[in-house]
Amino acid sequence: MTEVSAFIGLGSNLEDPRRQVNTALHELAGLAATRVSAASSLYRSAPMVRPGRPTEQPAYINAVARLETSLSAEALLDALQAIEADHGRVRSGERWGPRTLDLDILLYGDARIDTARLSVPHPGLAERNFVLYPLAEIAPALEIPGLGALRDLVLQCPVAELEKLPEASPFQNTLHAT
Repeated sequence: MTEVSAFIGLGSNLEDPRRQVNTALHELAGLAATRVSAASSLYRSAPMVRPGRPTEQPAYINAVARLETSLSAEALLDALQAIEADHGRVRSGERWGPRTLDLDILLYGDARIDTARLSVPHPGLAERNFVLYPLAEIAPALEIPGLGALRDLVLQCPVAELEKLPEASPFQNTLHAT
C-alpha cells in the first residue's frame, strides 16, 4: 500500500495527562509501517461544555501528530485503540467523559470515510479549537476534505479557553534533532 499522511488527535485528562500524551506520541512512532513526521505543541483545554456531556472533570492536554503510514485506516484505528487500552482506557459506553488517553484519526489522506467504526474527517473537527489550533501549527496550508481550508476553519473557531503550553513536547525535540 502507498504511504498516506494521517493526522491523529491526542488528548488526556487523567493520570498525568502530559505524560500520557508524550508517551503516546512515542508509541505512535513505534507503529508498524508508520513514522511520525510532525507533532504539535501541547495545549491545555477545558472540557467541552454541551448538553449531555459531563462537566465536572479536569482540563485536557491535547496535541496533534502527523503520521506517514502504509496501514489502512481500519488497521490504524485498531493500532490506536490498542495504545489507548495500554494506557488504561476503558470504553464504558459513556461518551465525552474523562479519560487516560484518547487517540482520534482526524484525517486520513484526502479520504472521506463513513463506516460503523470510523468517520473521517473526524466529526466535529471544524468546531474543536483543541484540534484546529494544533493542526494549524503543523500543517497550516491543509485542506480538509469536505470542509475547506484549515486556515478558514481556524478563523471561525475562537481560541476561548485553549492555552498553548510554553514548554516543547519532549517528542518535538526528538523530531527536530533528526
